[in-house]
Amino acid sequence: MQNPYRNALYRLGAHNLKQLPEDAGAEVAFAGRSNAGKSSAINAICDQKALARTSKTPGRTQQMVIFDLDESRRLVDLPGYGFAKVPAKLRQHWNHTLDLYFRQRQSLRGLMLMMDIRHPLKEGDWQMLEWAAESQLPCHVLLTKADKLNNQGRARALAHFRQEVEHPLISVQTFSALRKQGVQEARTVLNGWLYPEEC
Repeated sequence: MQNPYRNALYRLGAHNLKQLPEDAGAEVAFAGRSNAGKSSAINAICDQKALARTSKTPGRTQQMVIFDLDESRRLVDLPGYGFAKVPAKLRQHWNHTLDLYFRQRQSLRGLMLMMDIRHPLKEGDWQMLEWAAESQLPCHVLLTKADKLNNQGRARALAHFRQEVEHPLISVQTFSALRKQGVQEARTVLNGWLYPEEC
């Protein structure tokens, strides 16, 4: 199939679940620590330079940003986590909101979780993995910024992750938005969640 993610268009930013689009159709959530390369990964997968706003300032995304693919399919960019300067009250709000989102959202088909390949599996990452596992939600991990390591380093990081995380619904790959490495592999996973009838 052709790349449907080139059609992605910004729809809205939501600060709570009531502001989200109707819970119908199919959507995939993108999550990751602040500065894990989440926005760059979304832009690379969608083959668009500025769909998701990238920033060198950690914690910039403090809302759920919805991108429409068509009338019934969406990508949801979740707030970055793990940034110390975000006020405690805001962190509590998003922890509660995202917990409800993963438990209640019927149209959610999968979670794309971004982790910097040099610093994977920190506290917030484990929480995301636990939310996905508890919700029986497939989760695909992108070990981002893979261009920062050589082949041996990438293989070691991948093996370490697989040793630490063993769950039938959790898969992992290396990824580099800068060099477009792993982009097609990530799209193939997304296609299975959003376009299963065409795979």
